[in-house]
Amino acid sequence: MFSTIKLAAVYLSLGPLAGIFGIPYSLLRGNVDLLYRVSMGIASLGLRAAGIRIVVHGIENVPGDRACIFMANHVSNLDPPVLLPLVPGHTSVLLKSSLMRIPILGTAMRMGKFVPVARGSTQEAARRSVNAAADAVRSGLHLVVFPEGTRSRDGRLAPFKKGPFFLAEQTRAPIIPVAIAGTERLLRKGSAAIQPGMVTLTYLPLIDPAQFSTREALMGAVHRAIAQALPAELRPRPINHPI
Repeated sequence: MFSTIKLAAVYLSLGPLAGIFGIPYSLLRGNVDLLYRVSMGIASLGLRAAGIRIVVHGIENVPGDRACIFMANHVSNLDPPVLLPLVPGHTSVLLKSSLMRIPILGTAMRMGKFVPVARGSTQEAARRSVNAAADAVRSGLHLVVFPEGTRSRDGRLAPFKKGPFFLAEQTRAPIIPVAIAGTERLLRKGSAAIQPGMVTLTYLPLIDPAQFSTREALMGAVHRAIAQALPAELRPRPINHPI
């Protein structure tokens, strides 16, 4: 629990200060780059304070000349602060719309073109989210998506939602599959107790949506890539395997 307190102390002390000073500064400059870098630095500092170490593999798979859609498995609330600061350059992210209502943080995320998604939203609301995400990608921002839609219940890779792949088809942005392992042990679903330890983050080879004739084929390719890169205990359970 001490790790949780240390992470919270960093976020609660530095986060509001970054927002209070960084938001007006960014509005005056018409540019959120400094606020974004400071925010990502705070996210990383909080993890280090909690004793979380991150090993990164495959950074050579990330092209430096175009916006990409990063699709990662989702097993813990630690996944976003682990992944976002390690995506090269500036990234947007699809996230729960409720997070946008957090004072200061919500304002900063809107300025950074983060895209809210409401669970159980109407088709029209979902279309607006996809269009906003597409605009972010076309403006040159990377996009981070957790295509399972929510955290896995048992840590194993779950089926993907179709929305992110409609977005990939619409933008033709290359997909970088990302395998995250270790966060499921450090902060379990339903718990607030963070444990110090190591996380492995692996960027996998680029997948080009233009090479697939259907959305389902693209979705299957990304799912297989992530599944194969995960340790056995996080891979999807075989269809006929007893629970």
